[in-house]
Amino acid sequence: MGRESVKVAVLGATGAVGREMLRELELGGWRNVRALASARSAGQRLPFAGGELVVEEVRPESFAGVQVALFSAGGDRSKQWAPIAKEQGAVVIDNSSAWRMDPEVPLVVPEVNPDALAAHRGIIANPNCSTIQMVLPLEALRRAVGIERVVVSTYQSASGAGQQGVDELRAGLRALVAGHEVPHRTFARPLAGDCVPHIGSFEASGYTNEELKMVYETRKILSLPALEVSATCVRVPVERVHQEAVTVDLGAAIEAEEARRLFAEMPGLEVLDVPERNVYPMARDAVGRHETYVGRIRRDVTRPATLHFWVVSDNLLKGAAWNAVQIADALYDQGGLREA
Repeated sequence: MGRESVKVAVLGATGAVGREMLRELELGGWRNVRALASARSAGQRLPFAGGELVVEEVRPESFAGVQVALFSAGGDRSKQWAPIAKEQGAVVIDNSSAWRMDPEVPLVVPEVNPDALAAHRGIIANPNCSTIQMVLPLEALRRAVGIERVVVSTYQSASGAGQQGVDELRAGLRALVAGHEVPHRTFARPLAGDCVPHIGSFEASGYTNEELKMVYETRKILSLPALEVSATCVRVPVERVHQEAVTVDLGAAIEAEEARRLFAEMPGLEVLDVPERNVYPMARDAVGRHETYVGRIRRDVTRPATLHFWVVSDNLLKGAAWNAVQIADALYDQGGLREA
């Protein structure tokens, strides 16, 4: 059974991540794909493999015969439809937060914890976009010297809030240039020309739920339940690609050059780190790329076992669609999909 014959469904196909899922499936040679969405999107036509897919309204019978289903339709719809797809024999790869912390659901970044796939019971969770790009360099360090504490500040793009986030940023920039009041509905405060230190909802602790996702998901993916993690998540006026400043307390001191070597050897990571030549990752470097980039790698000036670095990745690809398709690829390669 080749990939071209595996029956795939994409729920949320008309959204920003869903469209990227279709592109990544096409690039990977998956051909037997159906596009699913809500009733209001039914009938739309989406380009795929030199032709078009007609978007269907999702119904229980939509998953009949489907072997793998990629979901990017939000947590509520995932809770509704994932059990139905699973019951009909599909393996669901879900991009929402609905299943991530369920102890029976693997939370997977294929370069980091592919062995977790073996424990799935029909549903596999895709981690939060900001978590995915951070755990790649963390895993390289964990394997070599261990990690004890992580402090991260994120600089997350407007597309992390969907196409409506991008549209609001563009409208805000036009208003800003024209000297008008900057509109905002998607974001808590106006984003154009500013940074908003607020993603998600605030918890009693003072952290947002987006920040706490990075805490608990990182621990689960790395199988380090006691790892100390603290995050500050900030929305910035960039359309696409998330960026992060990461500080890690290591189990043993290493030189920056050794960290560069470890990062360069980690699958999925690419080092861009020649600061004297102004070489370091930026958002524009990562748009449309599968790689996660790391640079500004340096040892702390007073703490030899503390490392600082900068991580950049396309939040719609490695942070969402590409990671999900990688999981599907891994399942296929491991023989983890039922026969049609």
